[in-house]
Amino acid sequence: MEEIRDTVSQGRGAARRVRISDLAEALGLTKSTVSRALNDYADIAPETRRRVAEMAAQMGYAPMPYAQAVRTGRVRALGLVLELDAPDRYGPFLADFLGGITQEATLEGWTLTVASSNSREEMEATVTRLLQEHKVDGFILPRTMVEDPRVAFLRAKHVPFVLFGRVGHGKPDPDLSWYDVDGAAAMRAAVARLVGLGHKRIGFVGPPSAYNFAVLRREGYQAGLAEAGIGFDPALEIMEVSDRAGGARAARDLLDLPDPPTAILYATDATALGAYDVARERGLRIGRELSVISYDGIPEGRMVDPPLTSFAVDSRHAGERLAALLIAQLRGADPASLQELVQARLEPGGSDGPPPANP
Repeated sequence: MEEIRDTVSQGRGAARRVRISDLAEALGLTKSTVSRALNDYADIAPETRRRVAEMAAQMGYAPMPYAQAVRTGRVRALGLVLELDAPDRYGPFLADFLGGITQEATLEGWTLTVASSNSREEMEATVTRLLQEHKVDGFILPRTMVEDPRVAFLRAKHVPFVLFGRVGHGKPDPDLSWYDVDGAAAMRAAVARLVGLGHKRIGFVGPPSAYNFAVLRREGYQAGLAEAGIGFDPALEIMEVSDRAGGARAARDLLDLPDPPTAILYATDATALGAYDVARERGLRIGRELSVISYDGIPEGRMVDPPLTSFAVDSRHAGERLAALLIAQLRGADPASLQELVQARLEPGGSDGPPPANP
């Protein structure tokens, strides 16, 4: 029996439901090709699947979800469980990130199911419920940790997933699909930029070290110092900082050292804003008497005076790529072929400059 949509198409004569044969005729394809494209069979070229999805949307056709799930074992839905106990609760990235995922998913004829949790136990219960209720086919996992319990949990259940970030200090793992931004390279470049301006005492403020991106950015900072021939001073490195208030406390601690830094490199913009608060308290001019560089490229960083020099991440593009990678995995692609590392983009502001003549 030919599958139909539970709505109607207005044409000549009486209104009737849109059928696969209508799509096939409009596209000049066989009904079998259209059906297999709609059901994500791997033997159909990606461009053909996209053409069919676009025509289906244009003509108002969509398969009956329950019938399709029974036939293919899929509900054509990507899952995302947001952990509300994350340090910044995903901050300003979430809208763009979700927009990227939904845009790519929609183009491919998939949907996004979003849930939230407040703890690891609640996350596992939520994932289990979504799977038992057949509401998702696989998951996107943001905010990866060095030892990430979600990876072991989903692997044990044989559930496909893709990571936003890496695990295990970024060591290669051919069984994992991931998309990541090279934070370590950005930190090395930031150190080189500051050294080029004349700085020799450069502090570093990083997030909780349980997160893999925190470890990689710290390693990038230390590698940058080594490349510049500057010895590492543990007193200049402060970790476990997750918000603006923590960033301010770190700035005070660094500036109170007997030999304080003339520049501070922050691993996130949200924490770097705390340095502005401390500079106001102490009458220091950011960019002249204290240089600051950070990472993320959040809008708030462009609104302070002077604007924050930052390495920006395209969160919308990240969402698009993660959706594409997960869908490819669900279509049978080898996880080892679904690993992408991209570079952050430097956005110069006015927060960094040469050190003061007599720091």
